[in-house]
Amino acid sequence: MKTIEEILKALGMEIPADKKADFDAAVAENYKPADEFAKQEGQIAALKDKLKTAEDGLKAFDGVDVADLQGKVKQLTDDLAAKDSEYQNKIADMEFDSLITGAVTAAKGRNAKAICALLDVDALKASHNQQADITAALDALKQDNGYLFESTQTPPPYAAGTGTQPITTKFAPEVNAIRAAAGLKTE
Repeated sequence: MKTIEEILKALGMEIPADKKADFDAAVAENYKPADEFAKQEGQIAALKDKLKTAEDGLKAFDGVDVADLQGKVKQLTDDLAAKDSEYQNKIADMEFDSLITGAVTAAKGRNAKAICALLDVDALKASHNQQADITAALDALKQDNGYLFESTQTPPPYAAGTGTQPITTKFAPEVNAIRAAAGLKTE
C-alpha cells in the first residue's frame, strides 16, 4: 500500500520540507489507516448485535400496561409494609408477654393467666416505662388480691384436726368393749 507522499511524488508533486510536518498532521487528522476502519467495523457489528438484542427484549414488553404494573408494584409494596408492621407488632406482643410473665414469676404469682386477667394489659402495653408500671400494677394487685401470690410469711403450725389428715386415736380395750355394746365402730 502506497502512502500519500509516494502517490504525490508519482504525480510529480513534492511537499516542501518546512510544510511536511503540517502536511503529515493534516493527513493524520483527516485520513485513518485501514486497520482502524476494520476495528470500527467490528465495533459497529457488535453495536448492531446489542441493538438487535435490545429490540428483541422490548418486543417481549409489547402490549404491557405500564400503569397497571406500577399499580401492582405499589400494592405489593404496601402489602409488604403491612406484613412488616404485623410482624413487628407480633414481636412486640411476644416481648411484652415475656416481660409480664417474668414480672409475675418474680413477684411469686401463683397463676400468670389469672393475674394478667386482672391487670389493664392495654394500658401497660402503651406505657413508656413498662417494667416499672408492671411492677407497680403487680404490687397494687398483691395488696388487693394477695391470694394470687405466694406469701413470704411462714404459716402458723396446724392444730390437730384442722388439716387434711384424719385424727387417729387408739381406744383402750374397755372403751372398745363399750363401743361394741353400743353398736359403734371399734378399732
